[in-house]
Amino acid sequence: MQRMLVLMIGLVLFVGVQPILAQSQNAERAEKIAEARKKNAALLRQYSWTSRTELKEDGKVRDIRVELVNYGPNGQLQRTPLNEQGASMPRGFLRRHVAEEKKHKTQEYLTGLRSLLDQYTLPTTGKVLDFIDRAQVRLPGPGGLVLLTGNNVVNPGDSMSLWVDAGTHQTRKVEIKSTYKGDPVTVTATFKALPGGPTHLEYAEVEVPAKNMSLQVHNFNYTRSE
Repeated sequence: MQRMLVLMIGLVLFVGVQPILAQSQNAERAEKIAEARKKNAALLRQYSWTSRTELKEDGKVRDIRVELVNYGPNGQLQRTPLNEQGASMPRGFLRRHVAEEKKHKTQEYLTGLRSLLDQYTLPTTGKVLDFIDRAQVRLPGPGGLVLLTGNNVVNPGDSMSLWVDAGTHQTRKVEIKSTYKGDPVTVTATFKALPGGPTHLEYAEVEVPAKNMSLQVHNFNYTRSE
């Protein structure tokens, strides 16, 4: 009887310790991810690159923008247009007015959508920790990537999957399923490490089926400043 009591007490203590250990591990993982991001951001400021953005509506290309991107002295991103190809406006005052109004609404919609998606970048250690605390964590597979999957990250019912390199703690891939103004939105983004340099967003695609709209971004031609 006494041995059984000792075993039960031991089991209760073990169960009680598990959440504490998990919280400690999550805090450590969040700290490492945040620190890796901070170092990566500092390295990325030494580079300039080309960014191509393509907007499609109803299966047609509505806008293509090619920009030179770099960080300014204040640490903010600067974008210099290299080429901008938008849909040709129809002739006739009324038709042109309707087309311009639709273009304005599309740009306004995309601006708001971008503000929503910015929240999924988890910009602080606290945001990373909140996500990890609620996420399901899958240990590294053959590729050495840790998969973290969470729900209700920003919007109720949303989901986000984050693939992180187990060695460098850098993000390799992100998948998001959310809603904006009642419209389902899906995002897929992949990241690439420059040889001897930082990790950067290489490809991203945002799809809004209810609007028959998709946005594709490709960042390339990274050049380090002398």
